[in-house]
Amino acid sequence: ASVLKLGFTNPIPLKKIADFAAQVEQLWVIEELDPLVEEQIRAAGIKVSGGKAELSRVGEYSPSMIRKAILGEDSTAQAPAAVPVRPPVLCPGCPHRGPFYALRKNRKRVTGDIGCYTLGASAPLESIDTTICMGASIPVALGMEKARPEEVENLVAVIGDSTFLHSGITGLIDTVYNKGTTTIMILDNSITAMTGHQHHAATGQTLQGEATSQVDFEALCRAVGVKRVRVVDAGNLAELEQAIKEETAVREPSVIIARRPCALIAKQTAPRLKVNHDACTGCRMCMSIGCPAISFADKKSTIDPTLCVGCGLCQQVCKFNAIVPEEGQ
Repeated sequence: ASVLKLGFTNPIPLKKIADFAAQVEQLWVIEELDPLVEEQIRAAGIKVSGGKAELSRVGEYSPSMIRKAILGEDSTAQAPAAVPVRPPVLCPGCPHRGPFYALRKNRKRVTGDIGCYTLGASAPLESIDTTICMGASIPVALGMEKARPEEVENLVAVIGDSTFLHSGITGLIDTVYNKGTTTIMILDNSITAMTGHQHHAATGQTLQGEATSQVDFEALCRAVGVKRVRVVDAGNLAELEQAIKEETAVREPSVIIARRPCALIAKQTAPRLKVNHDACTGCRMCMSIGCPAISFADKKSTIDPTLCVGCGLCQQVCKFNAIVPEEGQ
C-alpha cells in the first residue's frame, strides 16, 4: 500500500493529498484522537474510503488495530519477548547525583523542578518531594516556608541552570521580596541536557555555536538581593554537605550553585574505577548513589568499565577504600 505521511497539517497540503488520492483506489486517513485532517480532506471534495468511522477516537493506535480496520483481519505477528522493566536513571557520572545524595543524607525536604534532575525523585536517591512545572521549585518552597516557617531549615529548592533562566529567576525575586529564607540550589551543568544539549544564556554560546555574552549566575543572584551565594563542586560530597548544612541554618535567602559539566559533554580525564573484591564487604553503600555502572552480585559490587567515567562519587561513599582506579590507563 502507498503511504503519504504529512510533515505538517496547518496549513494542510491539500494539493499534495489530492495528487496522492488520484493514484490510489482507496484513501484511508489514519489519525489519532479527533478527525481534524480527515474533515478537511472531505470538505475539499476528496473521497475518503475509511477513517474515524472505523477507528477509535480514544487512545493510541497499534499496527494490529489498523490492520483490523482496513483488512478486517487480526494480526498474526507474534509479539517479541517482554524486555525487563528498567526505570530511567541519571547517566554514569551525572553531576546531579552528588547533590541529591547529599540532600538525602542530610534529610532535607526538596522541592524539585523539570529537567534531567527530576529523576532524583526515583530510587535509590529518592530526594525530590515535589515536582509541578518549570520554575515551580522556588515559589513552592517559599509557600511551604510561609505555611510552616518552623520547618524551613529542612527545606531546599532545586532547579537546573537552563530552567532557572527559563522561569526560575522570578521565583528567586519573589523569595527575596517576600522575606523568604529558603535555600535554593542551582544545578549548573552548563547545558540544556534533557532536550538535546542546547546552549542557553549562561553557556557563552548561541544555538548556532557562536560566542556571545554569558550570564553570571553569582552576579545575577546578588543583583536581585541574595547576599549569600556560594559555588561548590557538584562532584565533591564533603563540600556539598558542608554548604547544605551552613546555608539551611541561616535565616536569610541563600543560593548554592552546584557546578560541574554534564557527563555527556565533559571529556573524561579521570581514570575509570574498579572494585577490589578483597576489600569489598558487600555493604552496598556504592549502590545507594544509583549509578548504572555499578551492579551487585555474589555479595560484591562490580563496576562496568564500559560505563564508568571515573567521576569518583562511589569512591567517596565507600568506607572501606574498596574502589580504586583501574591499572594501565
